[in-house]
Amino acid sequence: MFRTERGLTQEALALRSGVTRNVLIDAELGRRGLLYERLFDIAEALQVTAGQLMDGNP
Repeated sequence: MFRTERGLTQEALALRSGVTRNVLIDAELGRRGLLYERLFDIAEALQVTAGQLMDGNP
């Protein structure tokens, strides 16, 4: 996953993206989808495109 490849904790990504850690946990586990604006916030924080984030491909 992009987060771990970049050495980021869930807490660090949450701070960078403005998304709560609980939302990240649920999204990573597939228990919740993301609003488009949150998807773009997370992608920007990870320095990838939203498409890459959705596909899981670098």
